[in-house]
Amino acid sequence: MSNTADVVIVGGGPVGAVLALALGNAGRAAVVVEPHAADDIAGPTRPVALSYGSRLILDRLDAWARLAPATAITHIHVSQRSGLGRVMLTARNAGLPALGYVVDYGGLRTALAGLLAARAHARVMRGAVTKVVPGHDRARVEYSCGDASGQIEAKLVVIADGGAIGDDFPSHTVDYRQNAVVAVVSTEKPHRNTAFERFTPAGPLALLPYDEHYALVWSVAPEHAQALCGLPAAEFACELEREFGGRLGAFSGVAQRAAFPLILKVTADSGSPRVVRVGNAAQTLHPVAGQGLNLGLRDAWELAAELARTAPRDIGSSAACSAFRARRRLDRSGGIGFTDALVRGFSNDLAPLRTARGIALTALGCVPPARDFVMRRMVFGPRA
Repeated sequence: MSNTADVVIVGGGPVGAVLALALGNAGRAAVVVEPHAADDIAGPTRPVALSYGSRLILDRLDAWARLAPATAITHIHVSQRSGLGRVMLTARNAGLPALGYVVDYGGLRTALAGLLAARAHARVMRGAVTKVVPGHDRARVEYSCGDASGQIEAKLVVIADGGAIGDDFPSHTVDYRQNAVVAVVSTEKPHRNTAFERFTPAGPLALLPYDEHYALVWSVAPEHAQALCGLPAAEFACELEREFGGRLGAFSGVAQRAAFPLILKVTADSGSPRVVRVGNAAQTLHPVAGQGLNLGLRDAWELAAELARTAPRDIGSSAACSAFRARRRLDRSGGIGFTDALVRGFSNDLAPLRTARGIALTALGCVPPARDFVMRRMVFGPRA
């Protein structure tokens, strides 16, 4: 089976779906190759943080109204364990109704998949991509679906799913030697739409308001993560309270525990025309500060805008691909550098660094222009 298209998107997750929907709004057609069956899109419940900037993107695609519930984050309390210094970031200081929202990742995928199915400009094909072959005039996507196989030739192939194909492109990988323990937990005191980012010597500990509960992302050494996941719920809650402190009272109602390794992986585009990478296929970040998915959604939105400005005959050309890479360079390098610096600078208990961190956090809270710059950068990227 052989097909042709202007744009083929490898991966129908949130980044790939947003790209396809935004292209449709601009009158450009795309083919999305998605390995999951239509009834297997949602997957297990998993809270994920979206910035207010990402909400604006989803609003423009008529997707936001389909997400429920979405728990607003109006305050972010940043501190370090066993050290001075803290800062409170607020939506009011940023002039926004919220800094971000916590939604169910499966619900997000389901909402975007429903919109894709209803749009004439997007065609979804079910299959696992096995190879992407760049070319001078077109690129070729080879895929399989059960016992059948096929290929699509396109002016531009956008790889939006980091697990869709093998590592055919050079990449830079950093193993942080941390695992994220994720869970949904209840607290004695209400969250009042406040998120917490608490830096500990083992790694950052984040609590995000999620419905009436908190979504936990706790970065620890791999062996500690395994032990935490094996504890009875009550003992896990006690360990969490010891690490976080008593600000929220006692923890209880631990559910949906899981753990996964944390790495930084930056995959380089080949520099050739016809193939670009976005989202998790371009950069996999540590979850600290919740930048990864939001950076990927901005990748998709800006690529759609670039393609809308490009003449049909020039889609996938060297000039068009180079323009997109140049436009995304500042945001990508800033997001990668910011999260990497937070992990490296805060995941230790060295006294000089602990003092320096305390001074930096205190100064950030006392200098409104610096505080507001950090907030706007986290919410909107460098084009705020």
